Amino acid sequence: MNPRREPRGGRSSLFDGIEEGGIRAASSYSHEINEHDNERALEGLQDRVLLLKRLSGDINEEVDTHNRMLDRMGNDMDSSRGFLSGTMDRFKTVFETKSSRRMLTLVASFVGLFLVIYYLTR
Repeated sequence: MNPRREPRGGRSSLFDGIEEGGIRAASSYSHEINEHDNERALEGLQDRVLLLKRLSGDINEEVDTHNRMLDRMGNDMDSSRGFLSGTMDRFKTVFETKSSRRMLTLVASFVGLFLVIYYLTR
């Protein structure tokens, strides 16, 4: 055998353990880094989930508030519709009778005459 090869072979055998230990240390270090990154990512996800939970709660409250407001508006519109239909029924009754038409014409003429005189005297 070649005498030069043996010392190299001896050196390589000396460094084999160090390289393996280095690889093991690097692997262990890499595992710790990955674990730390995973923990940070998990904390970030937890923060995002909490934020989304708060946002969905706020949206729910806003929707409930708007639904109550729309219900009140609907009730107000229904009562207004009832009031207007009653007024229209009264107007129909007034215009159906001839005496009521004459009275309305007389009152409208008086109001018109009063307004003309008022604006002429100003």
